Amino acid sequence: MNATLPAPTLTSSLSQTRFPLLDLLHPRRFGRSALLALAVGLAAGSGLVLLVGLERWMGTALAILVLTPVAVGKFREDRRLFGATAMLLSVLLTVQGGHTVEHIVQWAQYYLLGWPMRQANGLLSAANAEWVHFVWNWGVLLAVIGLMRGGMRNGWAWLLLGVAVGHTIEHSYLLVRHYQVLAELRQMGVAGVTAQGLPGILGQDGWLARSPLTRNSFLCRAPGLTTANRIDIHFWWNVLEMGMLLPAGHVFLKRNH
Repeated sequence: MNATLPAPTLTSSLSQTRFPLLDLLHPRRFGRSALLALAVGLAAGSGLVLLVGLERWMGTALAILVLTPVAVGKFREDRRLFGATAMLLSVLLTVQGGHTVEHIVQWAQYYLLGWPMRQANGLLSAANAEWVHFVWNWGVLLAVIGLMRGGMRNGWAWLLLGVAVGHTIEHSYLLVRHYQVLAELRQMGVAGVTAQGLPGILGQDGWLARSPLTRNSFLCRAPGLTTANRIDIHFWWNVLEMGMLLPAGHVFLKRNH
């Protein structure tokens, strides 16, 4: 039995299809390899976590590592078929899709499983560090700029750029605060504290809620923006980015491919 996913009919341009993003993201001839790599990665990662006691994030990282060669092959084919900008869009949609899953898992761990916030770290807990978030969001912002330079300039893309800039500023502020607090703790002789999970610009106890510049104004009392916890704030940042990226990519492919 052939387990290969049915490949879409490749037209001279993605604009001739009803849902060009689905055609762009389809694994095509890499379908069987992707399914096999996913099965092997999940089996190996889960087995090592359950039987050997490996940390959960290590099992997740192993599954991603097994899938990576297949993904690279698929992205190279995207470039050959549709060009470099479409390939970059495919990469960004894929990694941000995975990032969305991570935020959904964190949300479920906190709200559905009742885990403490510091333990609701998703499937890749080792990546839940301020410098990782900082690098990731700068990478996303640069990718969005690259897409716009490559021709993805429409109303949704400009909204996406605004959200990506705001999200990057948020994590840049968080990284600065992280190192400021660590320096203060060292001066007090306190060791063994990570200073992770600090409030950022938005959310409960964040800059917007406590800054002298916003004191006694509606900004310091804005529902959600000054009351939401960190998990919710960054969940919705990600929802906004994906919510802008999908229509921006759709319009771009319809117009240019």
